[in-house]
Amino acid sequence: MTKTDWIQQEIEGLKNQGLYNTIRTIGSPQGAWLIVDGKKVLNFCSNNYLGLANHPALVSAARKASEEMGVGPAAVRSIAGTTNLHTDLEERLARFKGVEAAITFQSGFAANLATIPALVGKEDVIFSDRLNHASIIDGCRLSGAKIVAYEHNDVKSLEEQIQANMSQHRRSLIVTDGVFSMDGDIAPLAQVHEVAKKYEILLMVDDAHGEGVLGRGGRGIVDHFGLHGKVDVEIGTMSKAFGVVGGIVAGKAVIIEWLRQRGRPFLFSSAMTLPDVAACRAAVDLLEDSTQLVDRLWGNAKYFKGEMKKLGFNTGLSETPITPIMLGEAPLAQQFSRELFEMGIFAMAIGYPTVPQGKARIRVMISAAHSKDDLDKGLDAFKQVGRKVGVI
Repeated sequence: MTKTDWIQQEIEGLKNQGLYNTIRTIGSPQGAWLIVDGKKVLNFCSNNYLGLANHPALVSAARKASEEMGVGPAAVRSIAGTTNLHTDLEERLARFKGVEAAITFQSGFAANLATIPALVGKEDVIFSDRLNHASIIDGCRLSGAKIVAYEHNDVKSLEEQIQANMSQHRRSLIVTDGVFSMDGDIAPLAQVHEVAKKYEILLMVDDAHGEGVLGRGGRGIVDHFGLHGKVDVEIGTMSKAFGVVGGIVAGKAVIIEWLRQRGRPFLFSSAMTLPDVAACRAAVDLLEDSTQLVDRLWGNAKYFKGEMKKLGFNTGLSETPITPIMLGEAPLAQQFSRELFEMGIFAMAIGYPTVPQGKARIRVMISAAHSKDDLDKGLDAFKQVGRKVGVI
């Protein structure tokens, strides 16, 4: 028996349980339609909410930046990797989101890993929503602070946990996702803020799936609830609705300045590439100029979810364009996904450990890039497969 035999056994176990993830390969730009494993399919998978991933304005901005400034930053931000493109993007993002300051990281994941350990340590406590994203969980673990989970979107549970644990620790932090990526529901941020204010606890929200989706013209969950100046830290990403890549931390200027001094991915990993920074700036331009794409996204989501419910599908608790089709067991979800792919619909199954056991699903990601004909084609495929496998 070799040192790695156990890994192969674990992989075989995943396959036997229907939990093995077969990763498909994209051979075209992101959009409503893709070439996947050599086949043209309707895209119901990507986080390209506004269809910006191949938008001409973003492509042009990236090309111009690479011609003028090169490609790689060649250093970490704190030594020689901060360019005028980086600082300009951060200033633009702060104005767009209505905050004192903003800082960018290589990804939304990196933003969480940078921020949480910089704010709390082993003498402190974090109150974290039970369904928070893996990047939040990992950031909490890295901090060394005590992690206390409260029941999902349950403000009463949050307050109970604060009362039971806060006095035993030096500092406290409340962390929640804004939009929960697997279910599409929205955190009750206004109520969470009231609790944070009552106990004078730092409040942090990860708005990865709300950035470019919620709020006025996509300004995010803080704008959606009218909580400007009341949320201490807002994490975002530019790899979803913005169509590029990168993480954002926005909020109080003193916290942003502290992250420039102690955010480890800022200090020890090379900066965002220059074409990416320029493309992100172009995305901000588009969102500031018009709400058309955001409005189209929500119109498409309302239509698709309404028709799916009429067909008899369970779309869970979603309040956003994220549309989970709840199926239960992972093997059924994987079969459903394969049947859809045969019909030209790319919609991947989501199972454990991404979601709890028994709550496997197809997660449909609606985009402003979809036409009504695209949505109708998808609806017809779901109807046929749903009847074939006995779901509806």
